[in-house]
Amino acid sequence: MNSIAPNQFTSTGDFPPALVLNADYRPLSYFPLSLWGWQDVVKAVFLERVDIVQKYERIISSPSFKIELPSVIALKEYVHQVRNPAFTRFNVFLRDKFTCQYCNKAFSATELTFDHVVPRSKGGKTNWENVVAACTKCNFYKANKMPNKLGIKPFKPPHRPNAFQLQENGRKFPPNHLHHTWTDYLYWDVELELDEKNQ
Repeated sequence: MNSIAPNQFTSTGDFPPALVLNADYRPLSYFPLSLWGWQDVVKAVFLERVDIVQKYERIISSPSFKIELPSVIALKEYVHQVRNPAFTRFNVFLRDKFTCQYCNKAFSATELTFDHVVPRSKGGKTNWENVVAACTKCNFYKANKMPNKLGIKPFKPPHRPNAFQLQENGRKFPPNHLHHTWTDYLYWDVELELDEKNQ
């Protein structure tokens, strides 16, 4: 295959990204969704590191080559996922499905904070097993008190999630824009509704 640098292609506007699948045809990540910009996609195609699965109805071209812009690509070599996700504020929110663990209401990430179930002032650790997502109101109410003193407790006990659990939670929060060529690869394992006539 000819070697052509992505910056040799003409661009008359912004090109949409491509959904990136692992070699098993599952997305590398659901949240954030694994997307590559068109230049990275074209480079990977020419380096023969990916297979083109779906295409947009758009063509990009260089002086010597034209290619239909890929909308879904799959890696040729399987990338093993990290078994133990990093302990971050965002991953805590994702584990708890962006839901305050005291009032059980959903919030955006910017509206959440995290709370030490056993306060640090009382020996509580900053780790998966002691930190939960909390809205500002509940966090202020609880302050540095023990939950049992207030008659509250986390809706779900905090725990260390694995990468699979975070990915499954991430599937519940699709981005605002999903191209129609992506959907079969994002929700392919969802049970299809049977046509009543065929039941």
